[in-house]
Amino acid sequence: MSGLSHLESEGCRNLLGMLDNDEIMALCDTVTNSLVQPVDRQDAIRAILVYSQNVEELLRRKKVHREVIFKYLATQGVVVPPTTEKHGLIQYAKSYWEEQSPKLKETAEPVKKTEDSQLFEQQAKEDKEAEKVDCRRLGEEFCHWFFELLTSQNPFLGPPQDKWGPQHFWHDVKLRFYYNTSEQNMTDYEGAEMVSLRLLSLVKEEFLFLSPNLDSQGLKCASSPHGLVMVGVAGTVHRGNSCLGIFEQIFFLYFSCGFFFSYYCTLLCSTKSPCYKNSKLP
Repeated sequence: MSGLSHLESEGCRNLLGMLDNDEIMALCDTVTNSLVQPVDRQDAIRAILVYSQNVEELLRRKKVHREVIFKYLATQGVVVPPTTEKHGLIQYAKSYWEEQSPKLKETAEPVKKTEDSQLFEQQAKEDKEAEKVDCRRLGEEFCHWFFELLTSQNPFLGPPQDKWGPQHFWHDVKLRFYYNTSEQNMTDYEGAEMVSLRLLSLVKEEFLFLSPNLDSQGLKCASSPHGLVMVGVAGTVHRGNSCLGIFEQIFFLYFSCGFFFSYYCTLLCSTKSPCYKNSKLP
């Protein structure tokens, strides 16, 4: 019987959903010692959850990659330092699921709420909702600015609307670039000059167009008390009239005095055809 709690099972189910079919089937064989033959993907995920002794044992599996755990936490609005090792990400995930568990009710007799306390709770709820709205508005504003500026550097679209360059990034900014064509690849870039040039080459040399989806499904935002804002956005990759694939990008931003500063960003691209044949990646 599974050693995972209900919330851990649901969280791991969503996390495992980010793996491809071959990885899911291979993980099922590992967890069950090939004694269970799943009929489909969902059956394999059920077997993985049932036969895992505990959540740490499952997440420590080699086939559950660090990047998958990081991406899952990002989709849940959990802001995690990008350099966190896998074991640290596992602890973040466990803490997140524990926080979602309903707190035990005190055995003391409930005290009737006064009108003042009800008003206070209502105000706190409204403030929290307003904070979510502000965070999302900031995310939308940033994405409009970033992708419009980047896209305008495409030489086929005429003169750019503004100058692109390292001035838009902190000097120690980092970019982690994943791309799937015929195989999976990952490249890291560090420094404002290198990061800005790599992003610029996507549109100026490879003539790509990143079209972000800014509705509630494509854009996720979260903020921390320290002024750090995480913006996750998904969309499609185009060249000319052809849709080449999809992308996901996560930004970690400082927002100060009306300006955005990116100190870390992750870009994941998955294409239906090799759209990078005109350049050397990395």
